[in-house]
Amino acid sequence: MLPLIAAVCAAAAACVLWGIVAGRRRYRVRGYRLAILPAEGGPDRLTVLHLSDLHFTRRDAGKAAFLATLPPADVTIVTGDFLAEPQAVETSVAGVAPVRGRLASWFVLGSNDYFAPKPLNYLAYFRPVRTRRAAARGRAGDLRTQLAAGGWEDLTNVRRTVELDGMAVELLGLDDAHIRWHDLRVAPRVEPARFGVAVMHSPDSAPETAALGYDLMVAGHTHGGQVCLPLIGAIVTNCAMPRRLVSGLIQMGTAVLHISPGLGTSKYAPFRFWCRPEATYLRLERRPLH
Repeated sequence: MLPLIAAVCAAAAACVLWGIVAGRRRYRVRGYRLAILPAEGGPDRLTVLHLSDLHFTRRDAGKAAFLATLPPADVTIVTGDFLAEPQAVETSVAGVAPVRGRLASWFVLGSNDYFAPKPLNYLAYFRPVRTRRAAARGRAGDLRTQLAAGGWEDLTNVRRTVELDGMAVELLGLDDAHIRWHDLRVAPRVEPARFGVAVMHSPDSAPETAALGYDLMVAGHTHGGQVCLPLIGAIVTNCAMPRRLVSGLIQMGTAVLHISPGLGTSKYAPFRFWCRPEATYLRLERRPLH
């Protein structure tokens, strides 16, 4: 029995070591084609680059180098958690500068942008209800200011109308539902004939947003589970979404939700297993006329 226990412990330790050394840095690019654009008016195609949970530290040259290699997009959206530590504001702003969209660059923030991270007992992720913890404020104001100076548009708890290559869009941005800072009072659609886009950090806001008639929703926060197992998938999601809906494309009524597995990890949980960090291209095309 003892040899078996020792072998299991050794295998677990090897998996964690691999996740630290290699798994969290195996960046990849993934693409999806979605025929959801209006059948008439606006562009025939629109490329959206969705990034999330970058979790930059002060010295993060590998992640920045990966971002610099990404092909250009028409629209780039970052769904929060730029930072793994408040000192990385300048690093993160410089890191995302090369991926700005041709037509628009949008962002919302996540809890790690608002508060300095603290060590956490990993078993806490398995509790049905997470307790609130005191945390020091981060540098969210500096992050917002520097991103805006670099051409990024802050979508925190706002709804507005915009034009993208002649396509009328109703755009919604929601703050982080994981810490209950989202404000659904701004969410109801006013011009439902427009193509509806909803941007949020946590997918906990997605069911209400889908019910309001938005066409495309993007979220992050889950890290794709960060630690997944063959045949089982994500162990936890850190949100209200079921484990099987932890990342990728999800149909919610007439809406399509994309949950990004993200590119980073918390500085206090610097590993990934069976869950590669990802930059995602959503290649939007016209709906068929019939």
